[in-house]
Amino acid sequence: MPGMVLFGRRWAIASDDLVFPGFFELVVRVLWWIGILTLYLMHRGKLDCAGGALLSSYLIVLMILLAVVICTVSAIMCVSMRGTICNPGPRKSMSKLLYIRLALFFPEMVWASLGAAWVADGVQCDRTVVNGIIATVVVRTQIWCPVTLRRASPCFISNRTISGTTRSLPRWSAMPQGAPSCRSRTTDYDLVGGDQLNCHFGSILHTTGLQYRDFIHVSFHDKVYELPFIVALDHRKESVVVAVRGTMSLQDVLTDLSAESEVLDVECEVQDRLAHKGISQAARYVYRRLINDGILSQAFSVAPEYRLVIVGHSLGGGAAALLATMLRAAYPQVRCYAFSPPRGLWSKALHEYSQSFIVSLVLGKDVIPRLSVTNLEDLKRRILRVVAHCNKPKYKILLHGLWYELFGGNPNFPTELDGGDQEVLTQPLLGEQSLLTHWSPAYSFSSDSPLDSSPKYPPLYPPGRIIHLQEEGASGRFGCCSAAQYSAKWSHEAEFSKILIGPKMLTDHMPDILMRALDSLVSDRAACVSCPAQGVSGVDVA
Repeated sequence: MPGMVLFGRRWAIASDDLVFPGFFELVVRVLWWIGILTLYLMHRGKLDCAGGALLSSYLIVLMILLAVVICTVSAIMCVSMRGTICNPGPRKSMSKLLYIRLALFFPEMVWASLGAAWVADGVQCDRTVVNGIIATVVVRTQIWCPVTLRRASPCFISNRTISGTTRSLPRWSAMPQGAPSCRSRTTDYDLVGGDQLNCHFGSILHTTGLQYRDFIHVSFHDKVYELPFIVALDHRKESVVVAVRGTMSLQDVLTDLSAESEVLDVECEVQDRLAHKGISQAARYVYRRLINDGILSQAFSVAPEYRLVIVGHSLGGGAAALLATMLRAAYPQVRCYAFSPPRGLWSKALHEYSQSFIVSLVLGKDVIPRLSVTNLEDLKRRILRVVAHCNKPKYKILLHGLWYELFGGNPNFPTELDGGDQEVLTQPLLGEQSLLTHWSPAYSFSSDSPLDSSPKYPPLYPPGRIIHLQEEGASGRFGCCSAAQYSAKWSHEAEFSKILIGPKMLTDHMPDILMRALDSLVSDRAACVSCPAQGVSGVDVA
């Protein structure tokens, strides 16, 4: 894991990172060597022309030079496969092999230049041989750039780098195929922000299936602590729905990162009312808009018999839970459905208080409902312990993850050392102490309990009662296996007290994946939600 030391400095690449680059270069070099050998054997009888002896010598020396490079690259790849992430001792010869490999670039460059010069002198030989030599010079030039300068030179620009500069449209801004065309029209609802052609609002119409007349207020206004939201009438469920958008912009990210705790200003009998500062401020902004601007009063003047329902996803789910708590004094029948809300939202007392009117939905190993400052610290400690105790080389772990990503199967891959084998980890890591002997006293490898929280970051909990959706069985990542099936159950918040590492920890948070799981669950009549625990008041989840 520690960076290699070459030319008197430490580089941001470890000695076990060269397996896959080495394999790629090895394949290219072997194919190149086979091509040159075939060219020489098929046309050596045609080299009795002027300059033919030079070309024959050039091809022979080139094959010898390539054979040496192939052996060196093979040795680099084999050495890089040895040891474990935190035990680079078996790879201590890697620096010498890299010096040899770098030294071989000089004769390659000289020989390629000589070949180009001989061909440029107008050698009167078989044209196939001459073109083959020109091709070797071109191929060699193309290999030098990515192999030698891959990590620092502008000659290697990946498609990921290019595509990463393109900002994707927000979920509300995406216009699905078949959606109503973007247009300007006189509206009967309040519209704040958005685009001039109403494309953002058009996508909402297409997604919800509601009509223009069903919307009371639509706000795309987006700043730090100020989230976009809509207020609409759901006539089928006889509800006034307030939907708060989740993280979509840099301003929303800054709201997420404002993770200090502050006292929530709300009318309830709870004494400990600490809450996430950023989300609390965002919920307070929506609350002021709904009450001070008369938005809710307008909605209930249209449908006075309807009930109030507040929903949101991710950051919006946390803000929806806090908003429901703020509005409960004025609207006692309020219900909140928080989709994939963050765990670090509010105090234990507010978590228990909210169970009668808030339901959270979590899919699989979604990282956000397990995310809090204390859990991040605990994850950091556990990662250090797992890395330090890992008994598998890095390339095997990566290959196993790739196999699961492509074909599914069991994501678990045993990597822990047996107790009797952990003594090997006490060896220095390239002159440094190992992770087991050089760690902060706050990070004890002998305990599995979360770290003690500082007063600035007390332990915070998710909102309401939790329905956990879990995938049953294994499914392929690209539709090569059967479609995923899901089950649902009521879960205790303690089941989300640790961040779980897995291939789907990020994708399980995506709203389209969550909706797909819900649709699958609803369509499967065999799936059911277990009975609520005794002593907990029921919640209408219809």
